[in-house]
Amino acid sequence: MTNGQIQLPDADGVLRAYTPRTEPLPLTTGAPFTSRTVYSAAHVVADPYADTTPDSPAAVDWDATLAFRRHLWSHGLGVAEAMDTAQRGMGLDWAGAAELIRRSSAEAKSVGGLIACGVGTDQLSVTEVGYPYSLDEVRAAYEEQLALVEESGSRAILMASRALAAIAKGPEDYLEVYGHLLRQAAEPVVLHWLGPMFDPALEGYWGSTDLDAATSTFLEVIAAHPDKVDGIKVSLLDAQREIDLRRKLPDGVRCYTGDDFNYPELIAGDDQGFSHALLGIFDPLGPLAAEAVRVLDTGNTAGFRELLDPTVELSRHLFQTPTRFYKTGVVFLAWLAGHQEHFTMVGGLQSSRSLPHFARAYELADGLGLFPDPALAAARMKNLLSLYGVNQ
Repeated sequence: MTNGQIQLPDADGVLRAYTPRTEPLPLTTGAPFTSRTVYSAAHVVADPYADTTPDSPAAVDWDATLAFRRHLWSHGLGVAEAMDTAQRGMGLDWAGAAELIRRSSAEAKSVGGLIACGVGTDQLSVTEVGYPYSLDEVRAAYEEQLALVEESGSRAILMASRALAAIAKGPEDYLEVYGHLLRQAAEPVVLHWLGPMFDPALEGYWGSTDLDAATSTFLEVIAAHPDKVDGIKVSLLDAQREIDLRRKLPDGVRCYTGDDFNYPELIAGDDQGFSHALLGIFDPLGPLAAEAVRVLDTGNTAGFRELLDPTVELSRHLFQTPTRFYKTGVVFLAWLAGHQEHFTMVGGLQSSRSLPHFARAYELADGLGLFPDPALAAARMKNLLSLYGVNQ
């Protein structure tokens, strides 16, 4: 191709010419935000030289993983650690997550970065007969992880549990387990409601597939322990449901949007309130998202939307069905942006999206100016294309 163009396959496999931009979006680092609390859920960088299989324990490149967190902190973002974006339950087991929590928490202390860490029950693995555990065993698994996060000095995020979803007989079991955990938590925690689009094993969480009934149970947990709940993270990809839910929260309990489809409007808010943010899409959008929130800090909601609204098309692309594979696009863009030297993921998850998907992700991200070095991103995209037999 001429004029620096790249041949990209579309959704039908037809090649077309794309001309990459030559300059990145001018973005700066800055101080923490004043109007919103914003966390980016962060990915892990695999060790590409480790002799592993998809079923092996994760081999993590700790230097590159921590360097990426320093990148997020440098822009004023908080880091939500050992969450879904870090491939919890999709390549990263509890032993790997525990080490990640220890290392990232120590790194946060050293640089003064904001951090919160995921607490789950992934010690309890599924067996041939499902999840053969009792409620006491689920609670004990949560307690082990909560203790580690508290010892690390980080805020805890109580994540949804596949084991609890499998064995709970109804809302009362959720009330019992979460009530116990909140009573013993040393500091207020964030409660995370992750929808089944992110993890099919969480269908019917809070005791019902009826979302209105599930919401009632969720609110009952919070109402019983408002002093122990810093906030809630809602990942249901339903903007109106999140708005309705945040309006029912007790005073002092924050709503952190986890809606990677509708985040600009939810963070901007309305005359009755707004959402803070804890988002996987802020991993690739970090600097641009930070710039937008700093504009919002000045009271310029229109300027905030002007910066962030154009990113929604990329986010919806990365989080398209099957939504749980969005991590592949996140790591792909980190590689193109130069935050890591390879496109390899723990669990071999780099194979879970198609070449047309990658091509569109590259085009959208490049159009937004997300790549600090557009020429590097273009060269790496060409290398990927060549592996698929697309010669330039």
